[in-house]
Amino acid sequence: MCNPKMQAQFLNEAGAELFISCGLCVGHDAIFSANCKGPVTVLVAKDRVLAHNPLGAVYSRYWKKKLKIQDPDEV
Repeated sequence: MCNPKMQAQFLNEAGAELFISCGLCVGHDAIFSANCKGPVTVLVAKDRVLAHNPLGAVYSRYWKKKLKIQDPDEV
């Protein structure tokens, strides 16, 4: 389950010095940031354009084909 406050507490207890938010919902990212004891940066923001799958464009077949990194047996 998504629990941004607990995630921040876990990372604080683990001694994290830099916090990176990846794919959190609006609101949850604010809760996460507020509970982190160090600097927070956003790597990937969640959005509705990609059906809440912000990294979908990065690992989609379209880009794999375009960059010629698709596995030979992959359709």
